[in-house]
Amino acid sequence: MLRQSFADQTIIVTGGSMGIGLATAAALARLGGSLCLIARRPEPLAQAQQRVQAVVTAPGQFVEVIACDVTDEAALSPLLDDFIARRGVPDMLINTVGYAYPQRLEQLTLADFRKQMAVNYFGQLVPTLHLLPHWLRQRRGHVAFVSSVLGFMSLTGYAAYAPSKYALFGLAETLRHELKPRGVRVSILFPPDTDTPGFEHENLSKPPETARLSEAGKLMTPEAVARAFVAGLNRGRFEILPGEARWIRLLSRLSPGITRWYLDRALKKLAAF
Repeated sequence: MLRQSFADQTIIVTGGSMGIGLATAAALARLGGSLCLIARRPEPLAQAQQRVQAVVTAPGQFVEVIACDVTDEAALSPLLDDFIARRGVPDMLINTVGYAYPQRLEQLTLADFRKQMAVNYFGQLVPTLHLLPHWLRQRRGHVAFVSSVLGFMSLTGYAAYAPSKYALFGLAETLRHELKPRGVRVSILFPPDTDTPGFEHENLSKPPETARLSEAGKLMTPEAVARAFVAGLNRGRFEILPGEARWIRLLSRLSPGITRWYLDRALKKLAAF
């Protein structure tokens, strides 16, 4: 049972209009948090605002939205400054922005690699860098990143996606070590496959062998991932591993050779090439 630790806290959620971001925002609102959701498209963002507003539990809670591409620092910075001027420095930033474009290596272009890094890595770094000076001045704050199971192991089809998620893990590891003595917490989520609109879109380009390998895992709901995410944030955990991610992480860390052997064997069985 979670304690009501998010009451009177202000939390920004990027990528908050759908999927894990929206489910996490709703879970935090139920626990008393005030939310600012950021996403690119105004219409889904307005719908998300209504959904989160419907579950607020306390007088004084608010749910605001900012329609902006978080990779666009010039556009985002004044909008965040305006929010801070009105609502104060947020207690937490949760970065859920990201997408996957799985494809065989020979079908990928350099532009595909750059776009995955721009959205998945820089899309989470840009808002973090904007808020860090505020947190360092007040010696408190909490930033959370969303990586993936493919942020610590990978398989065929994810040559452009996995490096961007590995990069987030490296960023989070570094920030955790540097910011802990200065009062700023860092967390990172490693979700397995999750039943979101982004996952549906990802399936459109998956090579057949990638799709077959993915079928071995259980598909989580955004709500289940969000519950694990919020519980981990509530406890101040660094690595947050929902569902099967926990044993996958354990196996890949303790026995990377066995993990690679299993994946190689599974791919060979598919005889896709």
